[in-house]
Amino acid sequence: MWNQFFLLEEYTGSDYQYVGKLHSDQDRGDGSLKYILSGDGAGDLFIINENTGDIQATKRLDREEKPVYILRAQAINRKTGRPVEPESEFIIKIHDINDNEPIFTKEVYTATVPEMSDVGIIKTALLNMDRENREQYQVVIQAKDMGGQMGGLSGTTTVNITLTDVNDNPPRFSQSTYQFKTPESSPPGTPVGRIKASDADMGENAEIEYSITDGEGLDMFDVITDQETQEGIITVKKLLDFEKKKVYTLKVEASNPHVEPRFLYLGPFKDSATVRIMVEDVDEPPVFSKLAYILQIREDAQINTTIGSVTAQDPDAARNPVKYSVDRHTDMDRIFNIDSGNGSIFTSKLLDRETLLWHNITVIATEINNPKQSSRVPLYIKVLDVNDNAPEFAEFYETFVCEKAKADQLIQTLHAVDKDDPYSGHRFSFSLAPEAASGSNFSIQDNKDNTAGILTRKNGYNRHEMSTYLLPVVISDNDYPVQSSTGTVTVRVCACDHHGNMQSCHAEALIHPTGLSTGALVAILLCIMILLVTVVLFAALRRQRKKEPLIISKEDIRDNIVSYNDEGGGEEDTQAFDIGTLRNPEAMEDSKLRRDIVPEALFLPRRTPAARDNTDVRDFINQRLKENDTDPTAPPYDSLATYAYEGTGSVADSLSSLESVTTDGDQDYDYLSDWGPRFKKLADMYGGVDSDKDS
Repeated sequence: MWNQFFLLEEYTGSDYQYVGKLHSDQDRGDGSLKYILSGDGAGDLFIINENTGDIQATKRLDREEKPVYILRAQAINRKTGRPVEPESEFIIKIHDINDNEPIFTKEVYTATVPEMSDVGIIKTALLNMDRENREQYQVVIQAKDMGGQMGGLSGTTTVNITLTDVNDNPPRFSQSTYQFKTPESSPPGTPVGRIKASDADMGENAEIEYSITDGEGLDMFDVITDQETQEGIITVKKLLDFEKKKVYTLKVEASNPHVEPRFLYLGPFKDSATVRIMVEDVDEPPVFSKLAYILQIREDAQINTTIGSVTAQDPDAARNPVKYSVDRHTDMDRIFNIDSGNGSIFTSKLLDRETLLWHNITVIATEINNPKQSSRVPLYIKVLDVNDNAPEFAEFYETFVCEKAKADQLIQTLHAVDKDDPYSGHRFSFSLAPEAASGSNFSIQDNKDNTAGILTRKNGYNRHEMSTYLLPVVISDNDYPVQSSTGTVTVRVCACDHHGNMQSCHAEALIHPTGLSTGALVAILLCIMILLVTVVLFAALRRQRKKEPLIISKEDIRDNIVSYNDEGGGEEDTQAFDIGTLRNPEAMEDSKLRRDIVPEALFLPRRTPAARDNTDVRDFINQRLKENDTDPTAPPYDSLATYAYEGTGSVADSLSSLESVTTDGDQDYDYLSDWGPRFKKLADMYGGVDSDKDS
């Protein structure tokens, strides 16, 4: 029974620890056998004496690291190396000794215990522990093994205990009385001041609600809670008036909204303080006696008629005097005015209700000593109606009567309107005008409901005898003073079918034997006469315009442009030069003067050498241009002539003789006025140069 050995852990001796001995029955003690060890830790932790079979442990063993080792042993012949017995397996168990102390799973434990708590696993040693006095506690706990007997080991840990808060403290004001000031002009919602009650608790247990429970300003002020600072903010609830009340006293209460019933025995969780608010006087604008004024005036009121008055006064104790004025932006036509001293409103122009029924203006009241203080009030003025407009037809009436109409037949119903608006309503009366009442073919029937009907007074009408009747109708109102007007109704006589529907209202033209009416014949004759006159006028104009043509062939094209900064006469204006000279320069008369100017002085004419027959037009123009540029007898005028030749342009840029010798500043153009009406426009242009420069 050698297959199991036992060994103590944590051996502290200086020699190897003896485990046990292996022995084979084949061993005769002569040293012929050899013992071999294999398995867990063989050769390292465990060694065997190959001659004797003794097993030893070479190191300290720890059962907590490895409690069991499995090894195998065998005896072999030392000479042959063959096993003399099969391999045997055995185990070595490590016996435990108390070499480890208890260890806590955490180095430090943290726990929270509500203050005032009952007993628990960790018991409180003091009754009613108060977080406000001490919040943190640290406890060291020891654990021992072996039931705490001698020789046992122990371990310790630390427990940090925090007392959590409960609502066991009421709010408290730091002072019993607070005092604030606020201007009387403060609008509702304006902060007046802040008050604060302290609560030793934390979180929601320290939340505070403020309320006004009593005092003179219970309805004038309000208090709200600042959730961040837990302060009470006193605000204005209604408009203040220094002249009515100068000081208000309030009782403000602070309380906890979250109260634990089990701590009610500690007392009420609220506190109160007194708040005094003093209202400061502010210079206020004048105050009108009404928020708005409504006045009335008849539309026939004369200018400077007093309508009514407005009243305003300074609400301050100084009672500064007030002056009145009308905001002219609301009375652009200046129809009304106001007495600046007493506020009386009067008219400055005549009124017309039919033009504008209501006048909405604004009156301004301003302190005389402080013009910056002013106030406004709306003033509504209603213009009362006066019967100053006559009734008239609601529309233009043009009706018809059938030729076969019977007597007393209704042919038209009349309606009237009136711009006036009487209190009792409109009541119109209708009648024929006196001059048409006798001998009229129609009559008026007043329906007494502001309408009237036109009736026939005879049987049958003839449109050839009378195609149209003009019926004057008098419309009157029954207001004071009575107003009336006369309207005309046009009645046309028409041919109708047997149902009374109109078919034709025009008299037929007399029938001509040829089948054409007289009107058609007159129209035809008139058209023929207009056509003949048009033909005669056209022929006369053609005869007047018939002259020698300027263009002889397609290649011989002449243009004549005369520029006097005015609209010329076109191609027929040939007064500037004799175009025949261009065609035949040799035929130019020596003594012939220019016909488009009035010479200031007569110079001897210069003879111009005749051009050769084969002279090119370009050379001809250049020669004439050179002669005119150097000719002292040439008058100062601008003339541009194109002689049917399109060249590449002139190097001179301009053919003006005005720029050839002198400048504008050296010229005197007064003589242009003596050249006649054709040069009047040019004289006006150049004669005003100096005046333009002076200006």
